[in-house]
Parts: sequence; structure tokens; C-alpha cells
Amino acid sequence: MKKAPHCECAAGGLPPEEDEERIMTKLRKTSKTKLNDESHNSGSGQTILNPDVNENKAKSITDLREAGQVSAPPASEEDVKIRQAFVDKDWNEIKIADSWQIFKVMSEFVEGFEKLAKIGPCVSIFGSARTKNTHKYYVMAEEIAAKLVRHGYGVITGGGPGIMEAGNKGAHSEGGKSVGLNIQLPFEQFNNIYIDSDKLINFDYFFVRKVMFVKYAQGFIVMPGGFGTLDELFEAITLIQTKKIGAFPIVLVGREYWGGLMQWVEDVMLKVESNISPEDLDLVHIVDDPTEAVKVIDEFYSKYLLSPNF
Repeated sequence: MKKAPHCECAAGGLPPEEDEERIMTKLRKTSKTKLNDESHNSGSGQTILNPDVNENKAKSITDLREAGQVSAPPASEEDVKIRQAFVDKDWNEIKIADSWQIFKVMSEFVEGFEKLAKIGPCVSIFGSARTKNTHKYYVMAEEIAAKLVRHGYGVITGGGPGIMEAGNKGAHSEGGKSVGLNIQLPFEQFNNIYIDSDKLINFDYFFVRKVMFVKYAQGFIVMPGGFGTLDELFEAITLIQTKKIGAFPIVLVGREYWGGLMQWVEDVMLKVESNISPEDLDLVHIVDDPTEAVKVIDEFYSKYLLSPNF
């Protein structure tokens, strides 16, 4: 019986050169698969080793234009805002856009200060732009504004429809100062016809508008409203709580509407989480009647022996 020729093979039983080729082929396949996996898994939380994955990331709006991405399918205005928030601007774009935005903000402050500086004692009335003129809260807001004027106060509103219109209408009917701080919005907001022509101010920026609401008001009447009303309410509470402004009276009109919110503030924010102090609850008064609302304002100033004619 003939013996097979001796062969120094690897453990797999193949000649060394064939075994080496098999191993190299396996390594190449493994590397390729791993590279593809890493490319496909980018953003999955795993480490990305492929250096080309983010190669085409835009550094600025100019890069997007140069890359020809302007021909992409039309996006909504909201999509554009979100996408631009993730794009770095180059210095030239910062100078052109952001610098001019600063001057626009300054111009709104200047106009507001100039028109309202000598306006005298006023009460800001907040509330929903969606309230119909037949709604009970519209009628109440109009009555409150009329009573405030008869007691010597002017009225400041957001200048739009709904509760704001009711406030300006009530002030206008009594020949009082009727101020409208209008904001440009894609829906809902347009100035009402009951604002004094020299006291209508249009804003692009909510934060500038809110400064005017607070700076030139000696009290706040808060009618039922939505997120904007809540924003204005808690802005006033926060500024008073942190002693950035005086403790001017804040009156919530409509116990049925505001009672649940204020109960939650007491039960959860105060008693469970201790996120506010017990005395913070005293910053807000809840009433159901126009006479009560104006009475809170009057009683506050009577403590200081002040009248709205100061």
C-alpha cells in the first residue's frame, strides 16, 4: 500500500497557501460587511467608524445652495424653520440676518416706550382671541373695561379680536384710554377697531410685547384664554414673585374656568412638590363678577392712599 505524500497543512486540512487565501477572503468579507453595517447603523447609538458617512454634511446655508439642494421638493414653512435651526451660518449670513434683527428688536422697544411713556395708570386685560362677542366672558370683559375707565384707569389689551376687542370696546365706550399691543401672526390676530389711533402698536416679537404689557400696567385682569393667556398670566406672577416688579394685583375672572388650575397649583406645586411658597397663592385673586374684579384693583391702591389720577 502506497503512502500519501507528506503535506504540512493547517488545522483545516488545506495546504498553507490555500488556507491563507481562505482566511484573507474571509477577512475581506467581514470588513466589508462591518463597514456596511456601520454605515447603515449611523444614528443608532453605535460607534461609527466609516469616515465617509458624514462627508456631505452641510456646514452653512451657503453650502446647501451650492450643493444644489434648493431644487428639492417644496417644504412647508415649518419644515424650513426646523431644518435651518440645524444649519450653521457663516459670518456673512450672521452679519446680514442677525445684526439687522437686533435693530428690529430695538426699534420695537423704542416705539413702545415712546408711545406708552406718558400713558398714565392702566390695567392690562388678557384673554382669548377666539371668544365670540355673544359669549358671557366677552360681555364681562367689556363691562370690566368700562368700569375701570369710570374709576380712572386706562385699558391695555393685545389689540386683537375676542376678549381683547371686548376690553378695548369697553374702554372706548366710556371715552377712556384704549391701548392695543398687536402682534403679527399667521392666523387669528388682527387689530380691532376700538383702539385709539395713537395707541396702536404692532409687534413682531412676543417678548417685546410682553415687556409693554407689564411695564405700563398697574394691574392685570385675566379672562379665560389659551396658551398665550397662560403665558401672560405666569409671566406676571413670576415677575411679582421674584420682585422684579411691584406686587400689582392679578385678578382671574371665572372661578369655573380658573378654579381647577389654581387648585392644582396649591395641591401639587405647593403641597406635594414644594415648588412655590404658601404666600405665592396670595398673588392671585379669583372672582366671578365684573364689580368684584374692579374692586380688587381699587382696594389694592386704597391701601397706599393712591388714586388712579396720580
